[in-house]
Amino acid sequence: MTTPSSDAFVFFGATGDLAYKKIFPALQAMTKRGELEMPVIGMGRSGWSVEKLRQRVHESLEHNGDIDEETFARLAARIQYVDGDYSEAATYEHLKKALGAAQRPLHYLAIPPSMFGTVVQGLARAGCAKNARVVVEKPFGRDLASAQALNRELHEVFDESAIFRIDHYLGKEAVQNLQYFRFANAFLDPIWNRHYVDNIQITMAEKFGVQGRGAFYEEVGAIRDVVQNHLLQVIALLAMDAPTGRDAEAMRAEKLRLFRAMRPLDPKEAVRGQFRGYLEEEGVAGDSKVETFAAVRLHIDTWRWAGVPFYIRTGKNLPITATEVKIGLKCPPLATFDDISPATANYFRFRLSPEVVISTGARVKRPGDEMHGEPVELIARHQTRGDQEPYERLLHDAIEGDTSLFTRDDAVEAAWRVIDPMLGDVPPPEQYEPGSWGPEAANRVISGTQGWHDPKPEETTPC
Repeated sequence: MTTPSSDAFVFFGATGDLAYKKIFPALQAMTKRGELEMPVIGMGRSGWSVEKLRQRVHESLEHNGDIDEETFARLAARIQYVDGDYSEAATYEHLKKALGAAQRPLHYLAIPPSMFGTVVQGLARAGCAKNARVVVEKPFGRDLASAQALNRELHEVFDESAIFRIDHYLGKEAVQNLQYFRFANAFLDPIWNRHYVDNIQITMAEKFGVQGRGAFYEEVGAIRDVVQNHLLQVIALLAMDAPTGRDAEAMRAEKLRLFRAMRPLDPKEAVRGQFRGYLEEEGVAGDSKVETFAAVRLHIDTWRWAGVPFYIRTGKNLPITATEVKIGLKCPPLATFDDISPATANYFRFRLSPEVVISTGARVKRPGDEMHGEPVELIARHQTRGDQEPYERLLHDAIEGDTSLFTRDDAVEAAWRVIDPMLGDVPPPEQYEPGSWGPEAANRVISGTQGWHDPKPEETTPC
């Protein structure tokens, strides 16, 4: 059955940073491709006019270096603006009038989660929620209890099928490529299990610090910011079994099964760190216990993965900005030629950002009479020029009602059950020097294997 497309796009928080940095460029790109032939209604509380909003859109596109004046003119002609207090009924009456004949609006809530309940109730009372969809930005709660409360608020007005929890990471081309590689290549499945895989590592490193957003980071920290959502989602794509069909619900059901098989994290198998100098950042408490680094060991209790450790590491002020996955394979059972250690065994490597790289680590014979080998890497690089930006893909999917790249309520709660033991009353994080790979204590998380795999700058050979 074909799902009807939304016929109006409403975004709350139109005067905010997210709209300026991500949403406006996405709307221009969608307009250029003919994917946004509908009213665009910005909602704000800043006392703006529609002319000021259109000027803000123009400035955003100039700032991002990608303005197309002809496309902007088409987009600007569709833009309306409604200003008002989100807690007042009159604001939603003005929105209903602006919607005109639209019957299936998509409401995008680029606002703090604390406002979600107020806004969805206002939409319902004004009759703006009927046949509508709603997109909500992360974070989806701060822990399991708050995520459950947030889901209850949304479900008072919207069915689960009409709720789109957006995680821009799932819209990245590289993450989509990872999913495709898993299930489009038959040679992987026989070895993609505990019999051949020794361990799996994911590192999400950032060379920069909190970049003046200390007050925001104090509310989240590394675990809430990227582990609970981005990195657990990447693990799901790596570890899940193939979905039973091509529809969105088959994919989401398989992810849920995988999330439910993850053990809650054990604080004894984790290290939290904080880069030296964080306490001097503006907006940061002088005695802050917020982590800017986390390293954890995760276990998945399925027949495919029982006994295989999954290692997650993320941090700010590390030596490089890169996200990389390494699947370390086991050593051959007998040393026919060389004594191969876990550090020199075969592997698969996926660079998810900033470049997109898929590689396989193998061994070949060295030149000469002796039967000794050396490691080589077989590399495939993916040309990303012209790829859609994540928000373009995700907003288009939400308009079309395609839930494939969005997270379901039960999966959100299952992910928080994994993370919850790392939250709450925690000891102070370990200090580490900016530019290092985090605190020394992180090495104990991965002891007994070949150690952490540190992403390095990609070398490119001219054609």
